[in-house]
Amino acid sequence: MCEDRMPLLGDKFPEMEVQTTHGRLKLPDAYKGKWFVLFSHPADFTPVCTTEFVAFQKRYDEFKKLNCELIGLSIDQVFSHIKWVEWIKEKLGVEIRFPIIADDTGRVACRLGLIHPGKGTNTVRAVFIVDPEGVIRAILYYPQELGRNMDEILRMVRGFQITDKEGVAIPANWPNNELIGDEVIIPPAADVKTAAERPKQYTCYDWWFCHKKL
Repeated sequence: MCEDRMPLLGDKFPEMEVQTTHGRLKLPDAYKGKWFVLFSHPADFTPVCTTEFVAFQKRYDEFKKLNCELIGLSIDQVFSHIKWVEWIKEKLGVEIRFPIIADDTGRVACRLGLIHPGKGTNTVRAVFIVDPEGVIRAILYYPQELGRNMDEILRMVRGFQITDKEGVAIPANWPNNELIGDEVIIPPAADVKTAAERPKQYTCYDWWFCHKKL
């Protein structure tokens, strides 16, 4: 039974040393100054997980352009990861270039809240998006039977970087929002004077809903 409190949004990513297909790494220090996406999968040599790893690898260069690294995880042993990666390269022609954590003791899964008893004893499909300061910015959970959408994870990393740089908010389905397209939202005014000025400065539906182009 896992006794660790699972990390929450805004927490520092727990410090840990992990065994990976690229050797031992200290997290989050190994990615200091970079964003990283840690994602867990239920098991090696399974169909949905295989499609996910190929999809992540196909977008790996796009993540790297955002100064973002990928690292996978499951409770399989490292030799299983290595053989699976070899199989993917041999059979599917895709070389997995990011590391995969071998959590055969379940220690990392416990610390990150990846074992959900109602969904079996394997890790669920979790995603942690961590910023360059080691702070957890997003956590996503998927059941074993549903594969992830990697384009959404890329969108989230891009969105976080824009909100951090510009001090704005990102609308639904950005950059294809039904109301404001690829524009971003100005944070609501906190006083009467600012509220009165907003419609003069930006395009607004009302003083509390203003938006602008990047």
